[in-house]
Amino acid sequence: MPQIQKADPAALMAALQAEGRRRFGQLLTGIEAYRRHPARRDLADMPVLWDQGTTKLRDYRTPKSGPVDPRRPRLLVIPSLVNRYYVLDLEKDGSFLRWLGANGFDPFVVDWDGPGYVERSFSLTDYIAGRLEQALDAVKREPGGPIFILGYCMGGDLALALALRRQADIAGLVCLATPWDFHAENAAHAQMMGQVGRQLEPVLQILEELPVDMLQAFFSGLDPFQVLKKFQYFGTLDPASPSARRFVALEDWLNDGISLAAPVARECLSSWYGENTPGNLQWRIDGKVVDPAGLDRPVLNVIPSADRIVPPGSARGLSKRLRVVDEIVPNAGHIGMMVGRAAMPAVWQPLAAWIEGIVAK
Repeated sequence: MPQIQKADPAALMAALQAEGRRRFGQLLTGIEAYRRHPARRDLADMPVLWDQGTTKLRDYRTPKSGPVDPRRPRLLVIPSLVNRYYVLDLEKDGSFLRWLGANGFDPFVVDWDGPGYVERSFSLTDYIAGRLEQALDAVKREPGGPIFILGYCMGGDLALALALRRQADIAGLVCLATPWDFHAENAAHAQMMGQVGRQLEPVLQILEELPVDMLQAFFSGLDPFQVLKKFQYFGTLDPASPSARRFVALEDWLNDGISLAAPVARECLSSWYGENTPGNLQWRIDGKVVDPAGLDRPVLNVIPSADRIVPPGSARGLSKRLRVVDEIVPNAGHIGMMVGRAAMPAVWQPLAAWIEGIVAK
């Protein structure tokens, strides 16, 4: 076995410092290019069908002439509480919601906003048994076909809990990158995140919410090198390219997050991540365990294979608990599955076909 030559410590240190400066320079170049980029999202907000407090239900139905098709599915789309809904309506040519409206569906999306005076005391029970049930009632009052609930990321957990409470009113459920077993792939990391959540208790008591900047720091901890890599990549793009415009649109969305009410922050960080209450069947809404096995409606579970926010094992833990489930495993990441170049053929179209198949039965 050849002997490994000993490196000169001084030379090695100099090389490491030079490489560090080079990468840091790439990072700063990318950030400055992002800040200077002129692209801005220019899509108008869709009409509000229903609202209460800081929660709105936006109507993405495509205007139609003639009578309403009684078999045209109505879709209640529920995003995460910590991100704005418009990642699903990011660009004119890259809008999941507008695509649905133009392809045989009547979509309605929940537009969460930061907690107001009333919502600062909200738990997940208040959001699910209160706001989401009322949003579902608003969709029910509109003419159309069977109702499906779609949930993205944390919104998938909310959607599941709502579906269990209102099974008689829905035809099916779609879960998109939905975490369930928080200890499936890296229990130690999740428990560390839960401990971080507990350390934030003084902030929660004083502010009655978890500020969005702290939330962003929390999620950055799930993939600490992602910020470095993405801005290094952006610095190499032609500013006039579609890829650069899409990057700016997504980064603007990421920086437009939503604070969490203190009780919800405790449930999600300390209980979900720290104690894995959903995966252990200990998560309760209105006093009742949220048990996927109790759902007798068909479910489509979409599990992106390259997801670093919701590891595939976490999402697949939900499939193991469900009685009637189909899976799609697109080769995509957590956000790319909904807005990436391959989102339409990999996710949108198979999702639409699945719903149409349920309706046709």
